[in-house]
Parts: sequence; structure tokens; C-alpha cells
Amino acid sequence: MSVTKRPFGTLSTGEAVHCYTISNGMVSVSVLDYGCAIQSILVPDREEHPVDVVLGYDTAADYERGNSSFGAFVGRYANRIAHSRFPLNGRIICLKPNEGDNHLHGVLGKCLFEAETGESSVIFRRTSPAGEEGYPGALDIVVTYSLGRDNALRLDYQVRSDADTVLNLTNHSYFNLSGHDSGSAMEQILRLSASRFTPLGPGSIPTGELRNVEGTPFDFRAPKALGRDIDAGDEQLKMGTGYDHNYVLDAPGLDKPFAVAESGKTGIRMECYTTQPGVQLYTGNFLDGDAALGRGKGGTSYGNREAFCLETQHFPDSPNKPEFPSTLLKAGELFHEVTVYRFRTRL
Repeated sequence: MSVTKRPFGTLSTGEAVHCYTISNGMVSVSVLDYGCAIQSILVPDREEHPVDVVLGYDTAADYERGNSSFGAFVGRYANRIAHSRFPLNGRIICLKPNEGDNHLHGVLGKCLFEAETGESSVIFRRTSPAGEEGYPGALDIVVTYSLGRDNALRLDYQVRSDADTVLNLTNHSYFNLSGHDSGSAMEQILRLSASRFTPLGPGSIPTGELRNVEGTPFDFRAPKALGRDIDAGDEQLKMGTGYDHNYVLDAPGLDKPFAVAESGKTGIRMECYTTQPGVQLYTGNFLDGDAALGRGKGGTSYGNREAFCLETQHFPDSPNKPEFPSTLLKAGELFHEVTVYRFRTRL
């Protein structure tokens, strides 16, 4: 096992960004101290050639400029909060709108973190001040990325707040198991152990319903190609121009994968585990609108549906929907969630 560090350019503020690479001799993962972004994941294909299976950029300036959150650690609230406001302890908390009237994801993916390395890990830390983007509470954030000898990349989030607040964190990596520069990912196979999803209303805000996937294009309980039903004419798919929906996981935990994805071209297989109750399946429906268009790794111009995201999370707009799992973080309590992406290759 090894962890190395190298310069990765500077931000518009003049601050230096660094890239840390964790390697176990088979898989290597590169992460940035800017936004805790996963910049690359190299996995051997069936011919033992390394394949980079995540989308990204080659410079710090493009991570600062881009708007697709490639590989970023997302928060304080992953996904959307309707009208950028929610009730808390008898008050209405107003956030900074950043997607029309709504608040989406937050600012953490565009922040610089302090970093230290372990034998097979990188640990990032940041204090998010009280009032940042309107959120109450100062947060002490610890994000740990570690790589095991079993080719499992573990994402560990631990946070404490000095005041009651809401919190929902995820990683926004875009996967293409045929290679980041290989074109459409829609032929790749996904199995997702989720019997329900949260349908969307205006502004891509969940309606509050937990809808059964059976008999709909949203059913991935049996393995199928991501693109098989994506243009089926379903009103929910039309609303998101593809999949961009939160799924309710049947059995969250680290014992069994909630999802398995695979590329027939490379033989690369990814198993996903999480302690969180939901996952956002996003099929990269708006990649051609990225502000750093044409500046992907190696000059790749990423197009729509050339990757997919499995963003483990609590549900969107939970602070306004008490029927959803709570995202309340009480003062002094520990927020702790873990997600694991494990890679294998079929011969």
C-alpha cells in the first residue's frame, strides 16, 4: 500500500491544490483536497490494462470552473431543499438559492480542505462556520477515503455541530466502467436493491410519495442495461430527461451490496454498500451543459448519458417532509455515514 502527494495547480484565489493517490498495487484512487473530489479511479480490465472509471478534470482551475460536481464531496445538504427554506426548532431557516428558487447540494464541493495521510488513507478536515449559506451551526467535518487490499474504496463521513442543524452528505462521482472517455454508459448493467423510489414534482422536488417500482421503468431489482427503459415515455423520466431520482434502499448496510454495476466491454464490476437509506441514480442527463465543457481529462468532451452516479444519501427535501427519514443533526451529536465502492474484474 502507498499514498503519494503531488501539486495539482492553483485556484483563482492563489491557493494551492494537491492530489493524493492511494494504491494497493492493483487499484489506485486519486483524490483532491479541493472539494475532497475523487479525481480518478484506475481499475484493471480483463486484459489487465488500467481503466479510469470516473469522469473528471486535469486541473484545479477546471474543478473550480465546472458545475457538474465531478467526484465532489457534496453538502451541507446533498440534493434539493424546496424554496431554499425549512422549519427548525420553531423557526424558518432560509438558505442561499442556487438552482432557481431551490437550494441544491451546497458549497462544500467547492471548498479547500486540510489533508493528512495514513498508510492507506487520506483524511480531510474543514470547519464550516455557522451561517454558511444560511445553515445554523458550526460543523467540524472529517472525511476519510481509504483503499483496502480487497479493492474496496471506503468513504467515511464524521461530523459534529455546535447547534441543531440539518445535514445530508454524499459523493458525486460519475462512473463509466468502460472508461471515462469511452462514450455512452447506457449499455452498462445495473442491479439496484430498491423496491420504491420518490417521484418528483415541479422543480425536481419529491412529492412525498414512496412509489413501488414494480411494473415501471424504475425497476432495477433484476439486472438490466441503464439505457433499456430510459426513453420509455414515462412522465417521471421525461421530467428528469432520464433517471435523476432517489431510490429507497431495501436493506442499507455494509454486509450486502445495495447495487452492482458492470461493463461488458471491460469486465469491470462495481459493488456498492452504504449505511444511508437512499441513493440518487443519475444518468448524466445534462453533462453537455457543464461550464468546463470540452475540458475533461485528456481533453475529453463529455456528453449526456456518458456516465452514471450512485449518490448515497438521505432523501431530498427531508427537512420539509417529516414522513421521510430525518436529517436533523442535534448539537453535539455525531453524524457518521459510510459508503463503499468495491471493484472486481470478470475474466
